[in-house]
Amino acid sequence: MLVLNRQRKHTIDRPEIRRFLKTLMKALDISDREFSVVFTTDAGIREYNQRYRGFDKPTDVLSFRGENEYLGDILISSETAYNQARRSPTLSFETNLHRLMLHGLLHLMGYDHETDNGEMRAIERTFRRKFRC
Repeated sequence: MLVLNRQRKHTIDRPEIRRFLKTLMKALDISDREFSVVFTTDAGIREYNQRYRGFDKPTDVLSFRGENEYLGDILISSETAYNQARRSPTLSFETNLHRLMLHGLLHLMGYDHETDNGEMRAIERTFRRKFRC
């Protein structure tokens, strides 16, 4: 797994992120798969959201599935994640990043909450409880 920080506004604890991802990968039974997580700005993720989804606005997380053994790439806006955590009575910035990485990984594994009749939401709820995110 590759963890890249392409923003400077919010501190990203890369060793902690890698520890969480390793634990999550084991729980999802994908320890042998490769993927990347890229932390970016609202402007950066807005550009991808416009180009690939047709939405001219920032979002919290985008996932791009890979090919063959490479699962793909997860982009997370640290700005949006931070602002979501600030408005939440229960989420910290770190916990929200965990939640977004889980969500992104489920998409890379082929789940799609927009089309799967609640399957992804149920799996995500189970793992959010397990990992308290």
